Amino acid sequence: MNTPPTGTIALIGAGEYLPAVATVDQQLLERVSGTPRVVVLPTAAVPDGPVVAERWIQMGIDHFTRLGATVEPIRLFTRADANNEAIVTKLAAANFIYFSGGKPRYLLETLKDSAAWQAICGVYASGGVIAGCSAGAMALGGVLLDFPRVWRTLPALALVPDIAVIPHFDEIPSFITSMIRSVARKTTVVGIDGSTALVGTGGQWTVLGKGKVTLFSGKNTTRYLVGDCVPLQKNALNI
Repeated sequence: MNTPPTGTIALIGAGEYLPAVATVDQQLLERVSGTPRVVVLPTAAVPDGPVVAERWIQMGIDHFTRLGATVEPIRLFTRADANNEAIVTKLAAANFIYFSGGKPRYLLETLKDSAAWQAICGVYASGGVIAGCSAGAMALGGVLLDFPRVWRTLPALALVPDIAVIPHFDEIPSFITSMIRSVARKTTVVGIDGSTALVGTGGQWTVLGKGKVTLFSGKNTTRYLVGDCVPLQKNALNI
């Protein structure tokens, strides 16, 4: 399509559903046109077991209910679920989709090239919000760093192409920085602190929350604070 999508993408470093990110999520809800219809997806937590996945679901419900939004959990746990017509229909009816944390590779393999992912892309193209925290943020990039072997990358969902996301960046050991720089020769690497979001609408990217965003591009390392605009080279995927 020739017209860029009008939705919003939020890449959040850590802290989903906690009070520290409530202000960020409130601002994201305000970017939705009309009444927010939030879907929380615990897919990335499935490898950690059903108790963990259900805990993320309940935390998501409680969090967005406190913020005054209508919220529905969708138990998209498997590849079969990602192509289930009933689940896909519910996703398509939402205007705010939130991926919580867990295992990024599982999330990627569950959603890639699925009907559910196409529905999610449709929500974004229609002006909705797609938010990913921790593993959810990692999977939305162009490539996925195969931790702890950060020099290896895998093709990701590419809602934000040509970047790799490192969440929890304020917790990353300093010795990993040199390996990140080697990856940054080919791919822009975005490190996002906890309780911090890199939010893009219409190709304009801004830091929200409490920490910083660190951009590794080629030989350059640049840190951006809350309120700063971040010059990502490319906008989100043309759908």
